[in-house]
Amino acid sequence: MTKGKLHGNSRKRLVTTVLVLVTVCVFFYMYSRKSGSSLEFGNKSLKHFGWGGDGDASESSSRIGEGEDDTIPKTIPVCDDRLSELIPCLDRNLIYQTRLKLDLNLMEHYERHCPMPERRYNCLIPPPPRYKVPIKWPKSRDQVWKVNIPHTHLATEKSDQNWMVVRGEKIIFPGGGTHFHYGADKYIASIANMLSFPNNNINHGGQIRTVLDVGCGVASFGAYLLSSDVIAMSLAPNDVHQNQIQFALERGIPAYLGVLGTKRLPYPSRSFEFAHCSRCRIDWLQRDGILLLELDRLLRPGGYFAYSSPEAYAQDEEDRRIWRAMSALVERMCWKIAAKKNQTVVWMKPLTNDCYSKRKPGVHPPLCRSGDDPDAAWGVNMETCITPYSEQMHRAKGSGLAPWPARLVTPPPRLADFNYTTEMFEKDMETWQQRADNYWTLFGNKIKPDTIRNVMDMNANLGSFAAALKNKDVWVMNVVPQNGPNTLKIIYDRGLIGTVHNWCEAFSTYPRTYDLLHAWTVFSDIIQKECSPEDLLIEMDRILRPKGFIIVHDNRSVVEFIKKYLPALHWQVVAMSDSDQGEDHAVIIIQKKMWLTSQSIRDSE
Repeated sequence: MTKGKLHGNSRKRLVTTVLVLVTVCVFFYMYSRKSGSSLEFGNKSLKHFGWGGDGDASESSSRIGEGEDDTIPKTIPVCDDRLSELIPCLDRNLIYQTRLKLDLNLMEHYERHCPMPERRYNCLIPPPPRYKVPIKWPKSRDQVWKVNIPHTHLATEKSDQNWMVVRGEKIIFPGGGTHFHYGADKYIASIANMLSFPNNNINHGGQIRTVLDVGCGVASFGAYLLSSDVIAMSLAPNDVHQNQIQFALERGIPAYLGVLGTKRLPYPSRSFEFAHCSRCRIDWLQRDGILLLELDRLLRPGGYFAYSSPEAYAQDEEDRRIWRAMSALVERMCWKIAAKKNQTVVWMKPLTNDCYSKRKPGVHPPLCRSGDDPDAAWGVNMETCITPYSEQMHRAKGSGLAPWPARLVTPPPRLADFNYTTEMFEKDMETWQQRADNYWTLFGNKIKPDTIRNVMDMNANLGSFAAALKNKDVWVMNVVPQNGPNTLKIIYDRGLIGTVHNWCEAFSTYPRTYDLLHAWTVFSDIIQKECSPEDLLIEMDRILRPKGFIIVHDNRSVVEFIKKYLPALHWQVVAMSDSDQGEDHAVIIIQKKMWLTSQSIRDSE
C-alpha cells in the first residue's frame, strides 16, 4: 500500500514537472514572437568601419561612461536583418498580426497604425549586406547603389516607361514616368508652355515654388523641378510598389510616405501652388469627390492641378464617363480649365470666394462649417466640403506672398495668426543664422560641401534653421510637433516644405534616409509629454544614414543623458559647445558610425 502511494506521488511530481516545463517553453516562444527579432537576434556581434573600429568605441565608452547609471544599457539589441527596411507605423506585418479591421477600399491599410509600446522592437535597424555610403548629390539624382536598395522589380515592371534601369552595381534613373517616357524635364517644360509661362519655366517668375506630387513613383518629376528652383513634396504610399519613396530619398529628393485615404494629409491649408497627378491611380470621384476636396484644401488661391491620365484624352465610353463626372465636380468646386493638351489637363482654383457665393443653394459639395480649422492636419478626418478663403486672402485676391526667393525672408501675412511681429520674425532669422554658422564651425573638417543632402529639422518652429541653410546644396524636412503652435503654415508660406508629427511615434520614412537630424529642444518636449527618450534615440538611429550627423540643442541634463547612450548606439561625439540660450543649455554634435552585423558580413562574402 505504501509502495503504491509512493509511485503515485512520483507520477504526480513527474506530470507537474512536465507541465511546468511546457508552460515555460510556451511562455518563451510567445515572448519571442511578441518581442520580434530583438530577443532572437540581440546578441549579434557588430563590426565597425571607419572612425577607428571597436577600439574607438571602447575609448568613447571609458571617456563618457564615468558615473554611468546602472539603467543605461551597454548594448542595444540588433534587429533581424529582415527588418532592415522597417517603418514601424506603416508595418504590414503589424496590421496583419493585430488583425485591425480596416477598409481596404478607403486605403486605411496604407495609413499610419503605430505599435503599442509593448509591441515595439526596441532594436537597432541593421543596414543591408554590403551597404555603401550613398552617392553624393547631384550625381545621386540619376544613380544609386543597388546594394543599398536591392529591389529591381520596378525596373522590370516599368521597363517600357523609363523609370529605372539596372546597370552593373548601380540603378540608373533616366527621368521617365508613366506619362512622360521621354523625360520629366521635357514634360515639365510642356506644362509650363501650356500655361504660357515665360521661357517655359515652371517657376513662373517665382510664383510657383511648392508642389505636391501625388502618387509620385520614384519622384523623377520632383527631381527635375529642383533645377527650376521649385521644390516638391513627393508623396506615395507604401503600396505594391513599396520602395518608391525609398528610391526618392536615396536619390536626395524630398519625399514622404503618405496616402489619400480617410485622414487629411499632414499639411496645413494653402500650402502648395501646384498639385500634380500623372497616372497616380486615384479614384477622384469616390465618396463625392472627397480626395479632390482635400487637394482643394491644400492649394493656394489661384493654384493649379495638373492631371495626366487617360480620362483626359481617351475616347472609350468608360473614360469619357469619368471625364464628364470629374468635369462637373470641379466646375461645382469653382475650378476652371487653365490649359488642356493631349493627355494633360490643368485646372486652376479661384482667387477669391466670389464664385462660392454665387452657387445655387444646396449645391454639392457644400462649404465647410465656419468653425472647422482648415490647418488641423494630424489625425483629422477628411470632409466632403470646400474650404473657403480667409477674409484676408479674399480681400488680397491671393495669398499675398512675395515671389521666390524673396519669399524666404519676407514676413508672410499669416504671421498675424500667431501675433508675431515683423521684428520677431527678423530676430528669429538672425538667431538661427548665428546658430547654423556655429554648428558648421563645430563640424570642422568632418563636413564638406557634398557631405549632407537630406536634412530634417525635428522642431522647426518658423523654419529659420532651414532658411539659414539656403546657400548649401541641401533640402530640409521641417517637422512641427503636433502638440505645439501650428507654425507649419508659416514654413510653407516661406517656400519651404515640412510636415506635422508626434515624436512619441515613429516617423513615416524608411530607415537610412537622412544625413542630418537637428533636434532643438525635442527631447525636453517629449519628456514633458511623458514619452520615452530612449525610444526616440532608437528612432533617430533608424532614420539616420550611417556616417550621418545629429545636432542636439537642449537642456544640459538632456545632453548628458544622451552621452551615456552613445556607446550602445554606436554614435560618437564630434563636438560640444555651450548654447546661446544660457548655461543650462548645450549643443552636442554626434556622428553615427558605419556598422554591419556579423551575419551581414557573412552574407556579403
